[in-house]
Amino acid sequence: MTTRKRKSENKKAREGQAPALIAFHVTERSGKSFWTRIGAAWDHEDAKGLTLQLDLVPVNGGRIVLREPAADENGEADGRGA
Repeated sequence: MTTRKRKSENKKAREGQAPALIAFHVTERSGKSFWTRIGAAWDHEDAKGLTLQLDLVPVNGGRIVLREPAADENGEADGRGA
């Protein structure tokens, strides 16, 4: 289980919520990391789990990384950070 701080207040329906985490598939080639967004995760209301929605399932190895969203230059959520 994650050690992230969880909000204890009641949450609205997930459709209107930003995800708690963004899922990326990360591959290494020629000494570089390539990050592809593949889904997102939302906290459960009881703060005891997450719902993970994958839009793409990687089949060529690599790893899946969950990151907290960070605002990029366009104001869109991006989990890769600064």
